[in-house]
Amino acid sequence: MSLTERFEKAAEEIKELATTPSNEDLLEIYAFYKQATVGDCNTEKPGFFDFKGKSKWEAWNSKKGMSQDEAKEKYISKVAELIESIGKK
Repeated sequence: MSLTERFEKAAEEIKELATTPSNEDLLEIYAFYKQATVGDCNTEKPGFFDFKGKSKWEAWNSKKGMSQDEAKEKYISKVAELIESIGKK
């Protein structure tokens, strides 16, 4: 199975977790996904009062410079870790 196929499979499996992961885990998953699919953060930092948007932007921007393939690998690993600890529906 290719890296892209494994990544797409992980993106489907994350939707099947038994419970919602912690905010920290959700931000990490989001950041790896965006880095893997878009590359380096290419948007303006949200305003001061957009707490959720700012957190997501900061998480994604923290992956700046990481290759898309490396981000896919880390995303796949993180999803596997969450499935292991939380379980699936």
